Amino acid sequence: MNSDLTPEPAAPPAAETPPIRVILADDQPLIRSGLRVLINDAPDIDVVGEAGTGAEAVRLAAGLRPDVAVMDIRMPEMDGIEATRRITEAADATRVVMLTTFDDDEYVYSALRAGASGFLVKDMALDSILDAVRVVASGDALIAPSVTRRLIAEFAVRPEPARVRGVDDGLLSGVTEREREVLTLVGRGLSNSEIAEELYISAATAKAHVARLFAKLGARDRVQLVITAYEAGLVAPSR
Repeated sequence: MNSDLTPEPAAPPAAETPPIRVILADDQPLIRSGLRVLINDAPDIDVVGEAGTGAEAVRLAAGLRPDVAVMDIRMPEMDGIEATRRITEAADATRVVMLTTFDDDEYVYSALRAGASGFLVKDMALDSILDAVRVVASGDALIAPSVTRRLIAEFAVRPEPARVRGVDDGLLSGVTEREREVLTLVGRGLSNSEIAEELYISAATAKAHVARLFAKLGARDRVQLVITAYEAGLVAPSR
């Protein structure tokens, strides 16, 4: 017996989200091996290449076009800062997180200026490393308040002109007074919800202010806003 009802086609299966593709750049094979084992145990992240020098990392990033490069700062042939600069200048650039020790690295600020989106501290918890890779791959920046405070303290001894002469209005052209307040709080490492609480505004309004700061200052991510807040003299280093 024929039916007048035509069965609906089955819904196609949901597409799986592809894993985050990562390259590791560190001149110490033991560290690369440990990170590779850790990352490959995560179902959503794959290590697709390894480099022992900055120059090799640049070549790998150009050839493999990974989502994230985990980059040591100190490497032979080309250090991680120059490698980061070259990688992030490319179209559809790989995002870079630096592998560093805040206790002795003098190059953290330079790495941020070179385009790094965040930092992995070598003694941090393993789960935190995976979370950091996910955060950076999603387009955000790893700039936790503790990292921000450490960054500012690390470079408090540098003779930055903005700190000497006060706020640099040239860097903040077109930024409203309220946006300056928001930028100052971003520079202190506050999240959007914390900014909202501090300024007695909604989280949505805080997020809108941050979005406008991205556009006005040409910042790619939150890390660059922190740099601008520091360079403009809005954030005073702790003594």
